[in-house]
Amino acid sequence: MLTQYETVLILTPVLSEDDAKKAINNYVELLKSQGAEIVHQEHWGLKNLRYTIGKKTTGIYHVVEYRGTGKAVDTLEVAFRRDESVLRYLTIRLDKYALKYNEDKRAGLVGRNKKVNTEKQGATV
Repeated sequence: MLTQYETVLILTPVLSEDDAKKAINNYVELLKSQGAEIVHQEHWGLKNLRYTIGKKTTGIYHVVEYRGTGKAVDTLEVAFRRDESVLRYLTIRLDKYALKYNEDKRAGLVGRNKKVNTEKQGATV
């Protein structure tokens, strides 16, 4: 049975946008070669870091949600550790509540781009 994971990746801001996308695509292809199925990707772009990492105050953020095995996660994290352009990464296993939240977020029911239900607004008097 495949487990669903989410990995947040922070790349060094020294990379150009093309280089960052190429590195991210390489990691996605590595996951696919390990038998993982990509569910969703989100590129957040250049963001300020909460604290300095290696004298850098910004980083390029990318989130990948995928279904795979623990072996795929291990292979991906080894590749992250070997790559000097990766500042930080975090992989979590998603439980049923996180899965529901991510589905609602993609459907626009949760978050900044939340769709407002017009029926409820008109019903309140």
